[in-house]
Amino acid sequence: MHDDFARNLRLLCSYYKSIAEVCRRLNVNRPQFNRYLSGRYRPSANTLRRFCEFFGVEEHEILLPSAQFERLVQVRPRHTPAPESTAPEAPHLAHLKAIGTAGLDKYLGYYFETYRSMACPGKILRTLVCLEQRDGRVYYQRTERLVEHPHEKAYHGIYLGMAHFLTDRIFLADYESLTGLEMTQTILFPSFKNRVTRLTGLKLGVSGSGERMPCCARVVYEFLGQTIDVRRALRLCGLYDPDDPRVDAATRAAVVNDVAPGEWHFRGRF
Repeated sequence: MHDDFARNLRLLCSYYKSIAEVCRRLNVNRPQFNRYLSGRYRPSANTLRRFCEFFGVEEHEILLPSAQFERLVQVRPRHTPAPESTAPEAPHLAHLKAIGTAGLDKYLGYYFETYRSMACPGKILRTLVCLEQRDGRVYYQRTERLVEHPHEKAYHGIYLGMAHFLTDRIFLADYESLTGLEMTQTILFPSFKNRVTRLTGLKLGVSGSGERMPCCARVVYEFLGQTIDVRRALRLCGLYDPDDPRVDAATRAAVVNDVAPGEWHFRGRF
């Protein structure tokens, strides 16, 4: 056990807002950093040197008995954490937030998302989407519920993303949060009515099968409300046959992926 080192490291971290901030700025895996904080492990020489440079202490000092190290830190001018450098993309993201959030208030809430499954050709997939506003941004979660075999527990795939409203289209971009192996993009026609009922558009993603083929599909968002019974809604999600009456006729027609005569591209439709 490396109790003194662990106590000294915890003391240095106390000058920051959180352990998460220290890990982020050091680019260190949080579970591994927790092992150092617990005293179970000591970092390699190279990692230790990086820690000391970050905290502004010498390598031999951070290994001192904790009581001696604490006295040393108390009499020494306090190390002021250097401000985080602004990431190159930060101004662009701030600009996108400024121009892409206004107008989304009326679209917050829950939706059934319906489209032709990319992983299971021939099937219709219904998922549950929730759009919510936090810290001036609109985030959303898309939940897939799949049951591969009868009497087996349902698998829930969670996609997390952000929404933007630019001029006259709603742009959604998310990633699969459990494995990190997939992203999807969706562009929807906004509702020009006072009451939001259905949104249509196109969805671009990768099939979940082994081939991981990029696919594009027409998609329908059916508004459910600001508050719903989430468990009940999830039970209605999953794979359906193309002619299943549990998917209404208008939705089944809207998610047909055909190209009309004279169309040169795969296009969304109102």
